[in-house]
Amino acid sequence: MNKQSVYQLILQQLQDDLLIALRAAQTAYETATHEESVAENKYDTLGLEAAYLAAGQSRRVEEIRQALGLWQNLVLRPGDAQSSIQVGSLLGLEDERGREQWLFLGPDAAGLKVRVVGQMVTVITPRSPMGQGLLGKFEGDEVEIVVAGSRQQFTVTEVR
Repeated sequence: MNKQSVYQLILQQLQDDLLIALRAAQTAYETATHEESVAENKYDTLGLEAAYLAAGQSRRVEEIRQALGLWQNLVLRPGDAQSSIQVGSLLGLEDERGREQWLFLGPDAAGLKVRVVGQMVTVITPRSPMGQGLLGKFEGDEVEIVVAGSRQQFTVTEVR
């Protein structure tokens, strides 16, 4: 799996998400400011609800812009078996049952998923328990993470 290709897919997904969020924010703003949204009585809350939605959509746009900016400024370093996991690492993990997963430790946009050659890659950040547990680890290391009282153990199979 090519780290640069995964990185480009993540950037593209964030750009696509930003366009969708911008359209949604614009639609919510137009609804909130439309003349038909003016309350006719104290029970008519369409305009108020639309204004809340517009504010939320605007916050979402800013969150995506911030994430996109962080990703665009990320310097990718080549990884190999002697490289420790750091922000910008693409890594393979295997759990106790032998199930494999691919993660990209990024600066933001946790939970974003992209499909690469039929394989799902999930973005995690150093703020998550998984990200914290993986930072500084090497290929072949075992990582134990406790999430919501449940212990999970993984082996780092690849670092790129």
